[in-house]
Amino acid sequence: MKNVFKPVIYSIFISTIMLSCGSTTGVLSTPVENIDTSPIKESEFTEQEQNTWSHLDLAKDTIPGMSVDKAYKDIIKGKKGQTVIVAVIDSGTDIDHEDLDDVLWTNKDEIPNNGKDDDNNGYVDDIHGWNFLGDAYDEQLEYVRLLASGDKSNPRYAEAEALYKTEYEKYSGYKAQYDQIYQAVVSADDKLKAHFGKADYTKKEVAAIKTEDEALGRAKQVAQFIYSNDIESLAAARKEIKGDLEGINERLNANLNKNLKGRKTGDNPNDLNDKPGYGNNNPRPSRKSESHGTHVTGIIAAERNNGKGMNGVANNVEIMAIRSTPNGDEYDKDVALAIRYAADNGAKVINASFGKSFSPHSDWVRDAIVYAAEKDVLFVHAAGNDSADIDVVKNFPNDAVGTGPEVADNFITVGSLTQNYGSDMVSGFSNYGKVNVDVFAPGSDIYSTMPENEYDLNSGTSMAAPNVAGVAALIRSQYPSLTAAQVKKILMDSGLPIKAKVTVGENKDAKTLSEISTSGKIVNAYNALIMASQVANSK
Repeated sequence: MKNVFKPVIYSIFISTIMLSCGSTTGVLSTPVENIDTSPIKESEFTEQEQNTWSHLDLAKDTIPGMSVDKAYKDIIKGKKGQTVIVAVIDSGTDIDHEDLDDVLWTNKDEIPNNGKDDDNNGYVDDIHGWNFLGDAYDEQLEYVRLLASGDKSNPRYAEAEALYKTEYEKYSGYKAQYDQIYQAVVSADDKLKAHFGKADYTKKEVAAIKTEDEALGRAKQVAQFIYSNDIESLAAARKEIKGDLEGINERLNANLNKNLKGRKTGDNPNDLNDKPGYGNNNPRPSRKSESHGTHVTGIIAAERNNGKGMNGVANNVEIMAIRSTPNGDEYDKDVALAIRYAADNGAKVINASFGKSFSPHSDWVRDAIVYAAEKDVLFVHAAGNDSADIDVVKNFPNDAVGTGPEVADNFITVGSLTQNYGSDMVSGFSNYGKVNVDVFAPGSDIYSTMPENEYDLNSGTSMAAPNVAGVAALIRSQYPSLTAAQVKKILMDSGLPIKAKVTVGENKDAKTLSEISTSGKIVNAYNALIMASQVANSK
């Protein structure tokens, strides 16, 4: 599931800077008197708050975090609990990272690198997990694969054609805009560096520029627009926009490319039984830019209090790294087998920060979810980043057909929150749904591990899900007698009920959390552990 970028901000940039005729409109804000009982944070975020906000406490810090720090201080208090295996089904995970290398699951029944399947589980030398993609990286989106197949008898073929046309035109437009924006930012940055004779000029220095030079005046205008959108410098904007451009080009050249042949494993992805054990035993990223799985993993389990980077939500966990998500849409076969692999090898929590709108073999995945439920595995899924109501819009994987009855009671879907308590608390990109989204959790600007011992902020429901998976792992560690279904219920029942209206979707509709999720709550680790203790002790 892709992290989100900022086409809206930069389209405003085009209208205000390039055309000098744009204006922005405000969105509905919740009156202070309607914000439950918690005050709105008015002071600027410190760097420490920004990098740890998802662990902070709403009552104490006026930030809608999950009260993780409070839970460790007041409840866990050094109690280690039982070790819990958490499977991360995602893109590659940097298992050599300084903050992850000590929290890895190791298959003790497998002799490393002897070329044999010692434990007879069908996967040779699977020491820390499995890579269902082999050497593959770029892939098409699922509806592009449908178009490439030419199967016009498929009931969703016409829908796929219409979606392809819309998406191709949209991303072609983004490319034209971003190319123009990038050149404007580079030109402005170069002009200001020449003017000041240095690269590290400040906002204050830019604001003080008084000039009749049209080019320098335009450079100042560009810089001040960038600053106004919480980007610290033109150098940072250059980096961000360049990264977005790379993503746009990947969408056009790979994900929307009908001629791409991305699969490298030699199996038939439409035959669940073809070539068992395909792929290889290396779950690492194929390149540094394949960072999604590493970031997700750090949120759950980065080693706590080791003086490096950041702290994961859960202590005493082991991460099973499963690479099944390419740079494009995952195959249903890979997902179904990855779920079964995790369940068979001892995982008690699965994090699934991926999703798509077409799923030709969704039944395979639902069957695997039921299989995981039978093995008492909790499945935590990211709601998606389309600003859509997924009670209406198709979204996979799911534990039901549409809004029908659930096939299992182990599946929890998570929407994303920002750090800004109030009307804009739900991330603008987050999907929602009264039936199909269960809870909300921090997902915007989450600081976590990146490949090659680096750290960065990323946003997406992909970040919200592992925050919840981490809390689930804490519960299962401290109270191992609780079932996956009980842990799901605790996560939903113990959250903070926010009754104020928030804005959601592309139209910024004002809704309460109870109108856009089943629980109407935001996950809270402190409350969850208290409730877990009560449930466990009542047995």
